[in-house]
Amino acid sequence: MGSRETLKKKVQELRSQGKTYTEIMNQLKINLPKSTISSWCNGVKLPDWYEEKIEKLNAKSFSRAQKVSRIARQLKQEKLLRSLFDNNKNLVYKIKDIEIRKMLLAMLYLGEGSKWKSHRGLMLGSSDPDIIKMYVRLLEQCYDIPPSKLCCRVSYRADQDLAQLQRYWAQVTSIPLNNFYKSIPDPRTIGKPTKRKDYKGVAVISCAGTHIQLELEMIPEILLAGL
Repeated sequence: MGSRETLKKKVQELRSQGKTYTEIMNQLKINLPKSTISSWCNGVKLPDWYEEKIEKLNAKSFSRAQKVSRIARQLKQEKLLRSLFDNNKNLVYKIKDIEIRKMLLAMLYLGEGSKWKSHRGLMLGSSDPDIIKMYVRLLEQCYDIPPSKLCCRVSYRADQDLAQLQRYWAQVTSIPLNNFYKSIPDPRTIGKPTKRKDYKGVAVISCAGTHIQLELEMIPEILLAGL
């Protein structure tokens, strides 16, 4: 590489071309403290566009740091979710007990179902397919009510296709399409596009069974009294 003075001149020349300290070291294949390079380049005039270059590099570094931070958060969340799953996976063996399943159904109905004072018979509605799927399965397991005995009405928005939504919920619930009621879209949504692409309307599942409805309402009261 030659003498130190020769190296210093090459560093100054590259610096005058708008090279950063890191770029200078990479190009000359040297490894010096940045403080040394800074002292060598003291007084070197930089190009007018140098500040803009540094701003772009800083923005790129910030974007890269954001990406790294996002990945770190995702990994941390995945680790947490795996830990939560491992800590609770044994619960699947608890729900084999029919009484436990009935309590689950009662709590689900407490949150999402229609109560006896406002409606006679079983009726529960949700836009969440997992809630609907759990409700249908628990009805069959706890009270021997198969999907073929259930009816469904889909509440939907004006820009959605009812037939398509009915096919979707029929697949989720195994309720025959013949058991789906016709319905009209919510008039408040006319002219307002649906923002969520995954929104499939609200499936309202109904069937006869006022005595079951009353029992499902009673179970949470019994459980509350025992707490």
